[in-house]
Amino acid sequence: MEDLLVLIPLLPLAAALINFLFGRWFIRDLAGPIASVAVFGSWVISLLVFIDQLDSDEPLTQHLYTWLPAGDFQVPMNLYVDHLSATMLMVVTTVSTLVHVYANGYMKGDPGFYRFFSYLPLFVFSMLMLVLADNFLVLFIFWEAVGLCSYLLIGYYFRRHSANQAAKKAFIVNRIGDFGFGIGVMLLFVKTGSVVFSEAFAAIPSLSDTTVFWIAVLLFTGACGKSAQLPLFVWLPDAMEGPTPVSALIHAATMVTAGVYMVARSFPIFDASDDARLIVAIIGAATAFIAATVGITQFDIKRVVAYSTVSQLGFMVFALGVGAWIPAIFHLVTHAFFKGLLFLGSGSVIHGMHEEQDMRRMGGLKKYMPITYWTFLIAALANAGIFPLAGFWSKDEILLGAWLEHYEWVSIIGFITAFFTALYMARVIYLTFHGEERFDTRAIHPHESPRVMTIPLILLAIPSAVIGLGMGWPPEEGWIHDFLEPNFHHESADDHARVAIGPEVTFAAAQEGEAEEGGHHVSNTQIITFGVLSTLVAVAGWMVAYGAYVKKMPALSPEVWAARAGGLYTFIYRKWMLDELYEKAIVHPLYVLSQFLWRIVDVRIIDGTVNGVAGAVGFTSSRLRRVQTGFVANYALAIALGAVIIVGAFFVFQSDLFA
Repeated sequence: MEDLLVLIPLLPLAAALINFLFGRWFIRDLAGPIASVAVFGSWVISLLVFIDQLDSDEPLTQHLYTWLPAGDFQVPMNLYVDHLSATMLMVVTTVSTLVHVYANGYMKGDPGFYRFFSYLPLFVFSMLMLVLADNFLVLFIFWEAVGLCSYLLIGYYFRRHSANQAAKKAFIVNRIGDFGFGIGVMLLFVKTGSVVFSEAFAAIPSLSDTTVFWIAVLLFTGACGKSAQLPLFVWLPDAMEGPTPVSALIHAATMVTAGVYMVARSFPIFDASDDARLIVAIIGAATAFIAATVGITQFDIKRVVAYSTVSQLGFMVFALGVGAWIPAIFHLVTHAFFKGLLFLGSGSVIHGMHEEQDMRRMGGLKKYMPITYWTFLIAALANAGIFPLAGFWSKDEILLGAWLEHYEWVSIIGFITAFFTALYMARVIYLTFHGEERFDTRAIHPHESPRVMTIPLILLAIPSAVIGLGMGWPPEEGWIHDFLEPNFHHESADDHARVAIGPEVTFAAAQEGEAEEGGHHVSNTQIITFGVLSTLVAVAGWMVAYGAYVKKMPALSPEVWAARAGGLYTFIYRKWMLDELYEKAIVHPLYVLSQFLWRIVDVRIIDGTVNGVAGAVGFTSSRLRRVQTGFVANYALAIALGAVIIVGAFFVFQSDLFA
C-alpha cells in the first residue's frame, strides 16, 4: 500500500500539466474530464489507504528522495499517512472530485476552460502534498503552493478589476500570516535541531515554556491567514470573486482548513503551552462571533456563505484552543460537505438566475429549482446545527467540549454564534427560494441546472445529512473518537505515557492530575442537556428568520431593527469596519512611507548622489578637456611651467622657513 501513496498527488499533477501544455490547442473541452478522472483516481487510492488505516495503528510511509542533504541538516521528501492525514485525504479528494464534475457544467463555454482545469487540479496536488508531508519544511512549501493556486483561481477573471484586487488582497494577507509561520518553523529547527514531525515533537518537553509558547504562536499566525481568523480573515469574503467551484473547493472545504489541520498536526506543541492555546481559543471565539454577525447583514448569497465559512472555521479553531481536538476535526469533516454543498448550491442559483447574486432580486425560486432547493435546504439545516443533520453532532461536541474543559465563556459565545448561524441560514433560504418573485420575469427566466451540476449536489447532500450521525454516535464516543484517539491520546506520566502524532513520534503526557482532567467521563445528562440546548438555540434562530421573512411580523421586521440599530447596523454591515481600520492604520501609512522612500530617499538621495557624482565628473572633465588643445607648443609650455613650479617648491621647502 505504501507504494501507492505517490499516485495520490501525482495524478492531479499530471492532469494539470497535460491541460496546461496541450489544453489550448489540442485538448480544449476534454480538459475538464481529464482533470475529473485524475482527481477521481486520487479518491480511489485515498479510499484504499483509508480502509487500510481503519484496521491498523501503523502509519504508512513512502520515501521518495532526500530533498535537502546538507551535513546534519536532512530534509526527506516522504509521504506519510496516519489516521489524521487519512481523514483529511478523504475530505480533500471527495469534495475535489465532486467539485471537478460540477465545474464541467458550470464553466462550460468559458474561453479559459483549459486554464481553469489546469489551476484546479494543481491546487488539489498542492493540498494533497501538504496533507501527506511528514515535516514542516515540505508542509510549508506546499502551504505556499496552495496560496499561489488560490491567487490564480480568485483572479481567474483577470479582466475584472475586482477579481484582480481580491486576488492581490488574498495573496498579501496570507503572506503576513505565512511570514510568522516561516519564523516559527525556523525557531523550531533552531531549538529542536529538526523539522521532521517525529524528531521535533520528541524534543518539545526539553524546551522552556517561553520557547514553546512562541513556536506555537508563530505557527498559529500562519493558521490565522490560511484559515481566515482574526485579524487576517478579511481576504476570504472578497475571494468570492473567483468562480463558484473555486469557492466551494478552496474557500470552504480544503485550503481554509489547512490551518486547522496544521494546528492539529502540531498537537504536541500546542498541548504543551496553555497560554498559546488560550490565544487560539480567544481568536477562534472572536472570529466565530464577528463573522456570524456580519453574515446576517449581507445580501450577496455567496458572501453570506463566505462569512458562514469564517464563522465555522472559528468554531474549529476555538475547539483546538480549548482542547477539544477530536470535535474540531469532526467539525472539519462535516463542514467540508455541507459548506461545499452550500457554495455549489449558490452557484446553481446564480447559474439559473443568469449571474444574479443579490438575494433582494430573487425570491420564489423553489418551484424553478427543486433539486437545488432541497439540497441547499439540507446543507443550510446542517450548517445551522439542526438535529439530526451533520452539523448538529460536531458543533454540539465542540460546545460541550469547551464547557467540560472549563472554558464556559467560550461555550456561551459558541451558543450565541449558533443562534446567528441558524438565523442567517434561514434568511438565505427564505429570501432566495420562498416568497414573492422579486426579479424581472420578462428578462430573467430561472431554471434548474443541468445534471452535471445537480448530481454533485445530491451526492454532497447525503453526507451533509447522515455523516454526523454515522461518525458521532454515540455522542462523545462515536467512531471518529476511536479512529482519531491515537493522534490525541494522553496517559499518565507514571506509565511513561506517550502520544502518537506523526511517524514514530512520542511525547510525554501531562501530569497525572491533568491527564485525569483531560480524560472526561461525560455523563448522559450532560450530553442530553447540551444536545437539547443547542437544538433549541438553532431552532430559535431559524424561527426568528421565519417570523421576519415569511410571516412578516412587525416586531421582527429587518428594516425596523436596522433603523433602530442605526450606526451599529452600518458598523456590522461594513464588516466591523476592519477594512477601513486596516486602510487607515496600515495601508495608508505604508503608502505614505513608500512615497517618501520613492520621492525623497530613492529619487533625491540615492539617485541624486549617483547622478551628482556623475555630474561632477562630467563638469570636471569638460573643463579639463580644454587643456588638451593638440598644439605641441602648449604642451611644452605646460611642461616648462610644471618644472618651474617643482623647482620653486623645492627651494622653498629647503629655505630657513621650513628648517
